[in-house]
Amino acid sequence: MSRRKPDINERVNLARSSVLLVDHNQKSLDMLSSIFQGFGVKEQIKRMTTEDAVKVVDERDLDLILIDSAMPDMDGYEFTRWLRRDTPPPVRYTPVIMLVGHAAQSKVQNSRDCGASFVVTKPLTPTVLLQRILWLGNDERQFVEADTYVGPDRRVRNFGPPLGVPGRRSGDLSEHVGAASEANMDQSAIDMMMKPMKVQL
Repeated sequence: MSRRKPDINERVNLARSSVLLVDHNQKSLDMLSSIFQGFGVKEQIKRMTTEDAVKVVDERDLDLILIDSAMPDMDGYEFTRWLRRDTPPPVRYTPVIMLVGHAAQSKVQNSRDCGASFVVTKPLTPTVLLQRILWLGNDERQFVEADTYVGPDRRVRNFGPPLGVPGRRSGDLSEHVGAASEANMDQSAIDMMMKPMKVQL
């Protein structure tokens, strides 16, 4: 059975959702907060460090986490890996949207492989973000817990680099440095890497 495509015009009530927003840039955090305020989310927990974000996760239940991939110290990938491996159920199942400045394929693969539920590129638009949230609301992927991976099922159309080749290129530059070191993917290509496909057994 195929999953119904989320309709951006359908009525969704996010007023009772609890959302953790993590970004080290105050302007980006404010913009993200404004978008969620527009979605009707009343309970927004905003943090500028992953250390503070970890404390929030340890203290309370959340419905959704959005985190910037390029957080200093513990980056978004490490945070998501920690969430998936070192927190108890049901906390580890919390959907995570990874925010990336440069949408290089290696960053998308790294997001997928650390257990992120979705990847969204900056600058954010409310329409794109709401579409991804709606898709996550209908997400039927199984949660995989294995020695090498914990997170939503990764069986997707693009299987990443060949065996023995690191998923993250050594020449990648962080968002703090400036220009991307490889071609950026558009959001539709990112979505194809994150959404599952049926696998014939």
